[in-house]
Amino acid sequence: MDNQPTAASAARGKLQSTQVYALAGVCLIAGLGIGYVSRGTQSSTLSQKTTVSAINSMSGQGGNAGTMSSGPAATMTQPHAGHAPTLADMQRMADAQAAPLLEKLKSDPNNTGLLLQVGGIYHSTHQFKQASLYYGKAAQADPKNVVIRTKLASSLYRDGDANGAIAQLNQGLSSDPKNADALFDLGMIKLQGKGDSKGALAAWQKLLKTNPGLSEDRKAMVLKLMADVLTTTGDQRGVEGARSDDGHK
Repeated sequence: MDNQPTAASAARGKLQSTQVYALAGVCLIAGLGIGYVSRGTQSSTLSQKTTVSAINSMSGQGGNAGTMSSGPAATMTQPHAGHAPTLADMQRMADAQAAPLLEKLKSDPNNTGLLLQVGGIYHSTHQFKQASLYYGKAAQADPKNVVIRTKLASSLYRDGDANGAIAQLNQGLSSDPKNADALFDLGMIKLQGKGDSKGALAAWQKLLKTNPGLSEDRKAMVLKLMADVLTTTGDQRGVEGARSDDGHK
C-alpha cells in the first residue's frame, strides 16, 4: 500500500510527459516553416496549394488552385489511381514543377524569389534536402532575412539536422531578435530535436515578452506548451510565473 502513491505519481508523470510531447509534435507540424505564430493558416494554405499544383502538373490536371475544393488528399491520389504517392513520386512531381523555375535561375542565380519558390516546392513535397539547398542559396543572397532563415531551419530540421536548424534560427534572430516565428520554431526544435526543455522555455518566454500584440489563440497555444513542459519537469512555480509574466493572473 505504501508504494501506491509513488506508483500513481510516476504514472501521472509519464502521462504528462507523453502529453506535452504529443502537443509539441502537433504544434511542430503546424508551426515549423509556415509562420503559424504570426501569420496563422495562410502560409499553410499556400504550402498545400504548392503541393497540389505540383501533383496536378504530373497528373495532367494543370496547376489550377481550384482543385483545392476536392481537398489536397484527394488530389494526391491521382498519380497512383487511388493510392497515395510515394516519396519517389513526389520527387518526380517536385522536379517537374521546379524545372521552369530552375531554368530561369540559370540566368538569375541570386533571385531570392525564384529560390524561395523552388525551396517551397521541394519542402512541400517532403524533399527536405533539396529544399535546404535552395533555401540556403536564398539565405546567402539575402543573409539578414529572418523569414528565409526560418524556412531553411525548417527544412534542415525535417532532414534530420537539428543543430543546423538551431544555428540558422539563431543567425536570423541576430538580425530580428523579436521575430515570433523564429522564436517559436527555436523552442520547438530545442524541445523536440534536442530534448532541451529549458532552452525551449527560454525561447517561448522571449517570444511572449517581445510580442505583446500576439493574437490570443496563439498566445494561449504557447502558454499551454510552456505550462505542460513545466508541469512535466515538476516546476509548478514556473507554470504560475509563465502565466503572470504574460499578464495572466
